[in-house]
Order: sequence, then structure tokens, then C-alpha cells
Amino acid sequence: MNNLPDNQRIVITGVGLAAPNAGHIAEFREKLLGRLSEIREIDLRYIGKVPAGVCSFPETKYRKKKENKRGTRAGCLGVYVANEALIDAGITDFQRDRTGVYIGLTEHGTVETENEVYNISQFDYNIDYWTHHHNPRTVLNNPAGEITMNLGITGPHYTVGAACAAGNAALIQGAQMLRLGEVDLALCGGISESIGSFGIFASFRAQGALASHTDPARASRPFDRDRNGIVISEGACVYTLERLDQALARGAKILAEIAGYAINSDAKDFVLPYGPRQVQCMELALNRAGMAPADIDILNTHATGTRQGDVEECKAIRQVFEGCGTTYINNTKSHIGHAMGAAGVLELAGNLPAFDDGLVHPTINLDNIDPDCELPNLVVNAPVQLDEVNTILNNSFGMVGINSVIIVKKYKNL
Repeated sequence: MNNLPDNQRIVITGVGLAAPNAGHIAEFREKLLGRLSEIREIDLRYIGKVPAGVCSFPETKYRKKKENKRGTRAGCLGVYVANEALIDAGITDFQRDRTGVYIGLTEHGTVETENEVYNISQFDYNIDYWTHHHNPRTVLNNPAGEITMNLGITGPHYTVGAACAAGNAALIQGAQMLRLGEVDLALCGGISESIGSFGIFASFRAQGALASHTDPARASRPFDRDRNGIVISEGACVYTLERLDQALARGAKILAEIAGYAINSDAKDFVLPYGPRQVQCMELALNRAGMAPADIDILNTHATGTRQGDVEECKAIRQVFEGCGTTYINNTKSHIGHAMGAAGVLELAGNLPAFDDGLVHPTINLDNIDPDCELPNLVVNAPVQLDEVNTILNNSFGMVGINSVIIVKKYKNL
């Protein structure tokens, strides 16, 4: 993707986010550098008390309480972060029919279905009490559609279902649609409302992969010898993507340029990750970016805190980045838990400010590293200051064997 003309180079010009510890990117960065997790305990129907990441943001900033009630939690998150992304990009007037909305999801509809089944159980399963809003709430395009209705966008909208690689996959989709000339502006990212679903928690518990700890803020501990699973979080992050020529024409501040990306499949197992295919995915993204592993300054890991998942990714990273003494590695889930479909884009957003401040945010809750998770230049418990950060590689992998890698670089007007 090197040496492309300006109308084929894709840049990030705005970010809107809601994370368990922040409602905008500046606050998010501050919390990551300050090692402030804010994972807390929730009391979930049928499950009991579990650590989880819960977002706090002004839910009625961009639409009324009545609209939020009719819509979904995912839609509420999406409307907030999409509006914030446009504001961050300095975009107030744009061509609605030339704007695309692409949202990555791990799950959607389970929260609404579980709630409705519980509701009618209180009335002896009388389906007269089933809401007529159920169908539009549970169709897979719902969160993207709620964004278009709120913003009056008449261009294409749809969701990208790619398990926990979905945020990255939607970002890739937005870049591709811009390159094809299908749209002139793309709002893309990922959303997760998963903490509203007891089924997701119950399934991870049945797999022996649901995190627990006496201190909820310390429950998410990728790479640690005593890690015991995933902390499930909600969250959302949407980017504004533009072609470089259009961004320059309007004098936009460019946060980053999309340098390379890749998606591939393990074709091995429903749940268990496969390191060799992760190796191929990272190598393909690097090749497309025209970069060598040593060109990467920050590598943000996917690691979720599961036994095999962390080990497989570490094996893959060691293979690809062997001998790369200037690549620094971190993990964002240790701060915010696993935000499923929003994970990849939230974690990338947490690292983007490094282009300005040169800091690599730390991995926290790592007290005793698992020997199988040893990585060179793994940043632990305190930020590391670099002379300059020019490139970031972001890993994001998901169930049923899907892998995604995004590489972004600092925009330089040469």
C-alpha cells in the first residue's frame, strides 16, 4: 500500500469512543497511562456477582431518552460514539448519501431476546407481553442503522460479524469502500453490549474461561501466571475515515494513516486459537504495508487472559518479531477487559496518541509472567517513553478462527 496516490490513501481524522474507564479519547489515554482500570463488579441475573467493564457516558447527549428506550444499548453506544467521531474530525456538514456506516459486532440480539424471555416468564410465558420492538432491535444491522437514523445518513450501512476481530474488520471494510469510491466518508468501528447477556458470561464460565478475582480491577490479567479468564466488557469506538486528498482539502487534522491490514481464517477449531495462522496474518499485513517487523514501534496484543489464547499469540509474536529490539509490546485489555466487537478499535484508539506523546501505555495486573508468555520489550506496569512513534500494529482475533491485523502509521506530509 506504499506509493499510492492521495485519492487511494486512507486516513483517520476523528475518533469517538466509550470505554469502561472513559467517554472520550483524551480521558481514555489519561487512564491508560495512569493505570486506572475501573473494572467493577456487577450483579447479573442468574449468574451473580462478576467483574465486568461498564461504560458511563452522556446517553442523552445526541438523542432523547425516549429514542434510547425504543432502540438498543448497542444503538445508544453507537449513536454517541459516531457523533463524537464527527465532532473530533471537525465535520459538521457532509454529504449524507456519500457516507457509509460499517459497524463490527461480535454478538447482537441476545440481550434483547434474553430480556424478553425473562419478561414473559413473569407473566406465565404469555406472549402478549412480548414487545413489538423486538424484531427491529435484534436484526444484525440494528446498531449501524440506529446511527444512520440519528445522523440522517442515507448512504450504505451494515454490520460486519467477525467475532472479536469485528472492530478491525469494519475498519478494513471502511478503508476498502473508500478506495473503491463507493463512499466519500466512512464511519466505522465496533460496538459491544455484551454485559447485558447472562448467556455470554455463563458460556465462558462453562468453558472455564470467565475471570474472577477478589479485586475486580485486577481480574483482567493477560500473560500473568495466575490469569483465569476473560473480563467481559461493553464498549464502542467509531472512526471517521477519509481519502487523503479530501482530508487535506478541508484542512483536517490527520490522526493516522492506514498502512496495511489483513484478515485470515484458522480453519481449525470453534474456540481454540491457532498461532501459525496468526503468524501468517501479521506477515500479510506487514507485506501489504511494505514494512519489515523491525519497522513496527508498538504492537498491541489481542491477549484476553485465557490460558491457551495468550500462549498461542505470544508464540506467533516471537516468531514474527524475533530480533526486533525496537518493537515495544503492550496489552489494553488488562485495563478495560474484553469489549468483544469493539475490542480491536478501542485498543487501537488507546495507542493512537502515542504518535504525539511518544509513550507506550503499559500492560497492568502482570505480577508474575507466565514463562510461555515471555515477550521482548513487553511494557509492564509503567509507560515507556520512546524518542518517536511512527507505526502501530494491532492484533485482534476471534472465535471460529478469524484473525485480523491493522497497521497504522503517523502521517507525514513529505
